[in-house]
Amino acid sequence: MQPKTIVVTGASTGIGYAIAKLFIERGHHVVMNSLNKENLVKAYASLGSPSNAVVFAGDISEKNTSNALIEEAIKHFGKVDVLINNAGIFSPKPFLDVEEADIDKYIKTNLKGTFYTSQAAITNMLGNGGGSIINIGTVLVDHAIAGFPASAPVSSKGAIHALTRQLAAEFGKSNIKVNTIAPGIIRSPLQGKIGIDNADALAGLHLLGKIGEGNDIAEAAYMLANNNFITGEILNVDGGHVAGHLFA
Repeated sequence: MQPKTIVVTGASTGIGYAIAKLFIERGHHVVMNSLNKENLVKAYASLGSPSNAVVFAGDISEKNTSNALIEEAIKHFGKVDVLINNAGIFSPKPFLDVEEADIDKYIKTNLKGTFYTSQAAITNMLGNGGGSIINIGTVLVDHAIAGFPASAPVSSKGAIHALTRQLAAEFGKSNIKVNTIAPGIIRSPLQGKIGIDNADALAGLHLLGKIGEGNDIAEAAYMLANNNFITGEILNVDGGHVAGHLFA
C-alpha cells in the first residue's frame, strides 16, 4: 500500500499506541493524538521519534481541537487518508449508581470525540477522492456481561456503532469507508485503571481461551485501512467472545 496519512486518537498508550506503531513501522505518515501531552511525547520518543510521525495533544471532544488535529495532519502531510477514532474512556459502575455526570463524561469523551473528529476528517476526504474511518467500539454492545456493569460507557460505544453504519450510508457514494473494530479483552493499561490486576484471568470470556494483544487490533485496523470494499461493518476482534461461550 502506498504511504498514506493516518490520524490516530488516543495514541499514547494501549491499543492506540499499537496502531500508531504498526502504521509508522510500515512507512505511513502518522499523526498521534492524546489528551495527555507528557504521555504522548514519551510515546513518540519510545518509537524513536520517527520522521514520518508528528504529535498533537488536545481534547478531541472539543470541536475546535478536533478541527485543529485534522488541520495539523493536512499541514504536515497534505491530506487525511485514514482516521482511527481510538480515544475513549471505559470503567464499570452499577446502573443504579450512575449519575448525570457519568453519562455526560462518556458521551463527551467517547461519542463527541469520534463525532467531531470524523466531521473534520470527512470534510477533507470529500475533496481527496475518499478515505477510511475506523472507530473503536466494544463487543459488550452485542454481548453484555452480567458481572461487569457498564451501562454508561457501553451506551456511548453503542452510539458509535450506530454512527458507523449511518456514516457508511451517507458517504459511501463518496468512496469514504466507515467501519468499527469491536475488541474483546485486550491487554492494555485500561485493566489496571479499573482494578484488574491480572488481565489473563479474563481469558475464559473468549473461545480461544486467551486475551488479545494491542497488535491484534492494529493488524485489523491496517486491513481495514487497506481495503476498498468493506464499509458499515462492526468487526469483532474478540477471540470468539461474541460467537459463543467457553465452558470448563
